[in-house]
Amino acid sequence: MNNEEPIQAFDWQRMLLHDFPVSYLGEVALRTFVMFLILLTALKISGKREVKQLSVFELVLVIGLGSAAGDPMFYHDVPLLAAAVVFVVMMGSYKFFTRLSDKSKPVREFLEGKPVYVIENGCILVQNFDEEDLGLDELFAELRMAGIEHLGQVRTAILEHNGEVSIFQFKDDEVKPGLPILPHKLKESFDTLSEAGHYACCQCGQVVEYGKGPVSTCQRCDHHRWVRAQG
Repeated sequence: MNNEEPIQAFDWQRMLLHDFPVSYLGEVALRTFVMFLILLTALKISGKREVKQLSVFELVLVIGLGSAAGDPMFYHDVPLLAAAVVFVVMMGSYKFFTRLSDKSKPVREFLEGKPVYVIENGCILVQNFDEEDLGLDELFAELRMAGIEHLGQVRTAILEHNGEVSIFQFKDDEVKPGLPILPHKLKESFDTLSEAGHYACCQCGQVVEYGKGPVSTCQRCDHHRWVRAQG
């Protein structure tokens, strides 16, 4: 048998505070600030690709405010004042960390990251690339969407702090042989050469000239698969 009292519409005590004391709003503020820090840390750890097109702060706001706004709409026991405190603390935290980031370069680089060179003169900068969460397939997809067919066309590529890749190409008369990045071309890799010519390392894009026969591992990245250079 259900002994609960029926819910009375427009009960302002229930809508604003429910059964909680006023001091509970302070706890809500503390909980919100802690969750803000947890979200910020989680998104920082998740890497640039996960926050592409949104800053870390914007994504934290979307997640935090979305939950704070949605719960009071559906659950009668979630007080409106508690949700209002969440909004105030989230926006205050956002303003605080944004201003701190603007004034401190180390803080800004820690929270948002910094631009990283991933391609220079047609070759992938393996050490820089390995430290990021960008995969080769993702990088090649970005290049293809920019109209690139092989790395010999790329003078510089930079992974920006928001996950986008900025691409700077050689002029037409400066293009050199490079690693082809079209999917069907990449599948044609091998470790024994049937004819002499220019070949590109499938891992870093370094181009070398080889004769027929077995080839050595790449001196830049120790990879052993090669593909005929294009261009």
